[in-house]
This record gives sequence, C-alpha cells and structure tokens, in this order.
Amino acid sequence: MKNNRYCLALDLKNDAELIAEYEEWHRKGWPGIKESILASGVTVMDIYRLEDRLFMIMETVPDFSFEKKAAMDTANPAVQKWEQLMWKYQAPIAGGQPGEKWRVMKQIFSLNQ
Repeated sequence: MKNNRYCLALDLKNDAELIAEYEEWHRKGWPGIKESILASGVTVMDIYRLEDRLFMIMETVPDFSFEKKAAMDTANPAVQKWEQLMWKYQAPIAGGQPGEKWRVMKQIFSLNQ
C-alpha cells in the first residue's frame, strides 16, 4: 500500500517577535507531541515558512485519517496544551471553518503524473 502525502497551509500573526518565538518552540519541541504525531500515523512532517505563511508536508500511513488524528489529539492533554499555546502565534487562513488551523491544500500539478 502506498503512503499518503498531504500539503497544508497556515498563517502566523505578522509579528517578527512572535514568529521567532514560534520557531523556537518548534526547535525545542514539547514532551509527548512528536510521539502523538507518530502514533496518529504520520510518518513525515516538515514545516516551511515564508514570512508569515507556513507550509506543511505530511506523509502518512495508508489508513491515516484526519478525523482519527483529531480524536486522538482531543483526548491528549499535552496536545491540547500545545495547541492552545500555538494559537498565540497562529492566524487562520481566510475561508476556513471556525477554529480551523491548518488547511489542506489542493494539488494542481505534479511533474510525475
């Protein structure tokens, strides 16, 4: 079975100090967060930044689902604490649902297809 790849986007508040703090939190990490991501079926997660726009590439096991991951995250106090902290830095992209952070992007081109 083939792994899945997802690309997601999210904005940060346009504040250089907050952006620097956000990057520092991601360099340091938070106990239990990486383990939670891996347990949900995510095998690769890379985040890139251009000014205040974030871009995430996520590869997952074939049976991964965002619904299952959301349920696991809701039940995990460490993830909930991390997510609350991250809202200090994050700004939802227009057009999303209330409370929606990362938005899945639509693939429009592939060199290999």
